[in-house]
Order: sequence, then structure tokens, then C-alpha cells
Amino acid sequence: MATITNSDLHWLKSDLNVVQKQAVAETEGPVLILAGAGSGKTRVLTYRIAYLLANGLAEPKELLAMTFTNKAAAEMRERVARLIPNRMSGMWIGTFHSLFARLLRQEGQRLGFTKSFSIYDQDDQVTLIKTILKDFKLKQQDIPPRAVAHKISAAKNAMLTFKQLEQNQNNYLDVQLPAIFREYQRRLREMDAMDFDDLLLKPIELFERFPLILDYYSDKFRYILVDEYQDTNRAQYVVLKYLAGKHRNICVVGDDDQSIYRWRGAEIKNILDFEKDYPECKKFHLEQNYRSTQNILAAAHSVVKNNHQRHPKKLWTEKEKGNKVVLIQVDTELEEAKMVSDRIGYELKNGGYNFSNFAVLYRTNAQSRVLEEALRSESIPYIIVGGVKFYERKEIKDVLAYLRVLCNPSDAISLRRIINFPTRGIGSVTFGKIEAYAKKNNLSLLDALKNIDNVDTLQQNARQSIKRFYKMLNKYSQVKNDLLPAELASSLIEELGIIRIYKEEGTIESLTRIDNIRELLVAIAEFSKQQDKPVTLEGFLENVSLTTDIDNWDDKGNAVTLMTLHSAKGLEFSVVFIVGLEEGLFPLSRSSADPMELEEERRLFYVGATRAMNCLYLSWARSRRRYGGNNRSYTSRFIKELDASFIDVIHVGRNSIPRRRTFLPESEDQTMPDYENESQEQSELRVGMRVEHQTFGKGTILQIDPSSHHPKLVVLFDSAGKRRLVLPYAKLEIL
Repeated sequence: MATITNSDLHWLKSDLNVVQKQAVAETEGPVLILAGAGSGKTRVLTYRIAYLLANGLAEPKELLAMTFTNKAAAEMRERVARLIPNRMSGMWIGTFHSLFARLLRQEGQRLGFTKSFSIYDQDDQVTLIKTILKDFKLKQQDIPPRAVAHKISAAKNAMLTFKQLEQNQNNYLDVQLPAIFREYQRRLREMDAMDFDDLLLKPIELFERFPLILDYYSDKFRYILVDEYQDTNRAQYVVLKYLAGKHRNICVVGDDDQSIYRWRGAEIKNILDFEKDYPECKKFHLEQNYRSTQNILAAAHSVVKNNHQRHPKKLWTEKEKGNKVVLIQVDTELEEAKMVSDRIGYELKNGGYNFSNFAVLYRTNAQSRVLEEALRSESIPYIIVGGVKFYERKEIKDVLAYLRVLCNPSDAISLRRIINFPTRGIGSVTFGKIEAYAKKNNLSLLDALKNIDNVDTLQQNARQSIKRFYKMLNKYSQVKNDLLPAELASSLIEELGIIRIYKEEGTIESLTRIDNIRELLVAIAEFSKQQDKPVTLEGFLENVSLTTDIDNWDDKGNAVTLMTLHSAKGLEFSVVFIVGLEEGLFPLSRSSADPMELEEERRLFYVGATRAMNCLYLSWARSRRRYGGNNRSYTSRFIKELDASFIDVIHVGRNSIPRRRTFLPESEDQTMPDYENESQEQSELRVGMRVEHQTFGKGTILQIDPSSHHPKLVVLFDSAGKRRLVLPYAKLEIL
């Protein structure tokens, strides 16, 4: 490959500061880049890739660049393409999950999987676990399926074996978990499926069982770059060590002060101990912040510096001091929401902002309801990140289940979902007989349908329905590779008559479902246009499986963004509100007893504060209403840790005129509200949310009435229609 001259690398000289240039140019051996919030870490990574390619140090196919969201990966790819056009072909840039899914599509046959294996999301996992509990004759009241799914995921992230789980049995669920876990993994293999955690674990299994495969990939990837290294878990740490073992050209970028995913397996020691793993590593500190004003940075640092698990560092900026951080004390969460809407109006008028320049961040999803109502009352447009996800809506999952069965005939979870949708007269009793026949004869469910005449206990009507169903699936399986994914999906939806069925229902919800299905067809077509490689149905389904909340966020629309603090990572806004700064809520009460969790909560505050470019508002309410009445609240310890010289404390009255107050947060040492342990039904349910009832199945909340002692709600169930339920007895599961 021809080497680019220094004159062609003008961007290296003009676009980077001194430390950034040094980090980019240090290409050989392990490199640790400690990059503070807003310090240009994505720029350093992309320029480093461009530098390697432009100087002839690597071919595109020899680079492996990993991050945590599709959005970040796309941004990285676009930036590199702008720096060195037409040099991206063959490069592996993407999320951990997408890149290892790609590797497993190529090599998974050695582990017994086909190239069309399914990727199960959390809903699919829970469905599978429910069937296992039923077969094991275990009650869901004693062993909640979602709790089992969480435990299995945690065990996988920590790479725990079945024997290790057997030695850690603290309760009834723990006693049953090893057997459930074994059966869960067996059925995944049987159905040619993996869950998200398997996408990280199976490459390790592959490398350990087949050393020649490890040798090939560790030789192939001469340079490895990892973004957000502080968020890696045990499995990611191990697979990276394997891949970097030969060349040791691994460059990791991260910030221990922004490690906020311990609850899903992230291990902060991965970045803290990098120098122990690679003693010869070069270390660079990116401490110049290009995002926030001096006052915002100083206030955020005054809190996070109280953590012990961190590399010593302090961000600085050439930007102006800016306004002080505003701390607002209100009496109730309703006043807090009103304050947010009022201050947005004030900043719009005086700061020259658009709605898209604002973000409201909170610790739990339950806090969004009153904020939404306040914004709606002022006609302020807003968008929620992490609400009801498009690809998790019933009608979308129904269509996707058909497409998944066409790609993977062994996908029993998807087949079970569609066999009686639209209604074909194949009820649970009939399906149970098909399952029994398949199990007895060691067949897949689809093969059992093919041989349905051999199931002699079925009614003739059911047998004929099953034959028609199988014939239709087989027809589309035959033409799957001859049609574009959008053409196949459109034809299938038309033949199934789904849109016609929803039109005949004629309800607002059914018409919305029609719009969603049409939007799905648009999404499939757009996916096909964006690909620079042959488009497959499998490729689209994989893309859907690996989509995150942030990937679905429309950052081009002119609307205020509402999201949890966790979702805000990696983003920036001109004006940021962090609401609910009360003990027990932020930090959550459980963190008080665990120093590790408390430090993570403190890092979460730091992440939220450093999203702000120009203005940062913090607020807390002296009482916060939950179902059952008002609860006294007390100031978050994070407010007490703030350096008062960077804070301006005001009270916003009903007429929205600020009144200054002395910086005197309350300090009573009282028992705090335990927000994270509240009933899900009481604290997090909201209109539009998808839920599941043990008797009525899945449905959508239409109305919530919290006025009575026992709050009531109206749910439109997919099969059972509208039902009015009393919350304490509804036992709804949030989907």
C-alpha cells in the first residue's frame, strides 16, 4: 500500500491538541488513553484509525474497532471516511455484539450453529424461561422468569460455571437456577439461537476449542481499538486478551469516572488494572474538555473526586466560566416538573436555543410521567428515550417472528408466537400435542408440522389449518433468497391479511398498529439501501436484534429529550436538567450499604452533569408523591458534596420569578424512601406501556387513575380486550 505523505496528513496537525497528537501517533504496543468527558476521545480514535491507514501501517481488514452503540460505531465510520475517503472496505468497525455476531456467522458451525442462528432478545429469553419453568413444574410466583433471566445474564457476564452457581445458593431461586440454566442453554442450542451474552461467550469457546481459529483472528487483527473500555465486562476482557495476544497492539480509550454499568456486569478494574495486564503500555491523559463551561466542570469534579476507585485527574477548559450551576429547591415533584417547563421557556426566550438543545435526566423511568404532563400542558414537544420500543410492539414482533422462522426453522419461540396468529384454530391444547409429538420423535417443531398426519390425536380442522400454515411457510422459505427482504415481507403481510384484520377492528389502537407495520416495511427498505454488501433477511433481523434505545433516538427532531441518566452517556446538550436529587432516589437507597454501588451512583451524577455544555440545572423536592401518599424527601448527598462556590441556589415560585436562597441543603439523617424496591405496578406504570397479566396475557395501558386508595387502571389486552384492574392485585409484569 502506498504511503501517504505528511502534506496529506494536514488534519493531524490542525485538528488535534498536543496530547491527542501523541496518542494518535503512538501506534505500536498497548496504549491506554484516559479520556475525560468531552475531551475528544472519539476524535482520537478515528484519527488514530486514519493515521494507521494513511501511513501504510495497516490494511483496513487488519483493523478491529469496537464500541458500545451502533450510533457511536456509525459516527466513527463516517469520520474516518471523511478523513481518508474510499479506504473503509473490509474494516471491522462496530459494537462488540455486532462484530462478534459477524464472526460467529462465519465460524459458528464449528460450535454446532448455522449461519442463520437467531439472536434472542429479553422478551424471547423470558418466553423460553417460562416454558422451562412449566416443564419443570415450578411456579412463576416462586421463581419470576425475569429474575431468572437477570441471574443467567449476570452469570454469563461473570463467566460463572454451573458448578460455581451450585456453590452459591442463598435462596430458593438460587437452588433451582443451575438446572434451569443448563436446560436454557440446551434449548438455545436446539433452537439454533443465542442470546446477547452468548455473542460474547461463544467466541471465547471457539478460540479455546479451536486454537487455529484464534491464531487466524489474532494474526488478522494487527491493531485493536476499544472505545468505552471502562464499560467492558469479564467476557469482553477475556476475548480482547485473546485477540491482542499476538501483536499486542491494543489501544483502549475510556474514563473510569464514567463507569456506570456495574449492574449489567461491567468491571471498572478492567481499566484500572490495564497497566498490570500490559506493563509496557503507554498512557495518555486527555483532560482538556471541549464541551462544558468551567463552572460546570468544577462542580462535577467536586462530587466525583470523593470516589476512591479512580485515576487522579481533573478536567480543564479554555471555555468561559459561564453561569453557575443552578440548584432549585421545590416542595413537590409537581412543582419540580412545572419548574422544568418554565425554565425551558425562559432559556428559549433568553438563550436563543431550540427545543432539541434541552435534556431532562432522571434516575428512574417512573419520574417521567409528571414531567411529560408538565411539558404537554405548555405545548412543549418532547421525546422519550427508552419508552415503548418500536421493535418490541406486539404487531412488529409478530411480523418479525414470521421472518425469523423463515431464516431459522429451528426457532421454536418464534414459531410458537405465530402458529395461531392470525387466528387459525390452533389453540394451546393442539400446540401441546404437537410439542409432545416433536419431543417423542426427536423432531423440531417445524418438522413436526411437516409430518402432522402422524399426530393421530388431532381434530381434522386443526390438522388442515396446520397443513395450510406449513405450506405457506414452506413457500416463502423457497423464495426467501430470490426476493429483496422488503418485497418478501410485504408479500407475506398481504397474504396473512394482518392489515385487513386490523382495519376491520377499526379501533384507534388497531389503526396505529397498521401504521407501525407500514413503518416496519419502510425500515426494511431503508436498511437495504444503506448496505454496501449483499442484502439478506438475516442481516436485517440481526440489525434489529442489536438495536439499542439510543440507536432509535431521533436526534434530528426539534424536541426536548427525556431520558434516564444511564441513557445519556456519550451525548451532549446545551441545557441539562437533573431532577430528583434526593437520598433514596439519587443515589438509590441500596447504594448506601455498598461502597462500590455508591461510587457508581456518584459516577452517574458526574456523567449527567458533564452532558451540559452551557447550563446545568439540579433540582430536588422536599416531598415526592407515590401511590399511597406524599413522602418526605431529603437532600441527596451529592448536593452536599458540591462546592458551594460554583452553585447558585434559587427557588422558583408559582410566577416563575427566581428568588435566591442561601446554600443550606437539609441534612436530617432519616430513613430514606426505597424507590428501587417499590412495586413496579405502583411506581413505573404509565399510559402507553406494554404489560403482561398471568390470565389476560399482553396488553397496553390506556388509563391510570391514582386518586383512590387502591389505584386503578384500564388495560387493552391483545386477546382479552379492555379490562379494569386494581393495582395492588393486578400483578402486572412490565415488558
